[in-house]
Amino acid sequence: MANEVFLAQHHSQTTAGGDTIFGKILKKEIPCNFIYEDDLCVAFDDINPQAPVHFLVIPRKYISQLSKAEDSDEALLGHLLLVARKIAQKRNLKNGFRIVINDGPIGAQSVYHLHVHVLSGRQMQWPPG
Repeated sequence: MANEVFLAQHHSQTTAGGDTIFGKILKKEIPCNFIYEDDLCVAFDDINPQAPVHFLVIPRKYISQLSKAEDSDEALLGHLLLVARKIAQKRNLKNGFRIVINDGPIGAQSVYHLHVHVLSGRQMQWPPG
């Protein structure tokens, strides 16, 4: 976790039109095995899982962070959560899961392309950070 905090604190928040690792995945410049894909978003397992089940849901539209989303993104933001729920159901996460959206340096965001973390498979702790 400290590594993620370090990355978030020292990462540039400015990326040219989605030129992030997620942008490169969406442009198929970096190979990725999608567990879900539609016209609005994709989902894939996190390469650095923080729980036995840890996948990401990202919009195809470049939005750098949740706090930069616009009112016109309302349907897209809701869609991301519904996709997270659908994948959780397919993965039989009956006992629950945690949704995390990091925003900005204090929120430990290290990739400036909005993404929804879905974590499960172990008991989550509170407070989370």
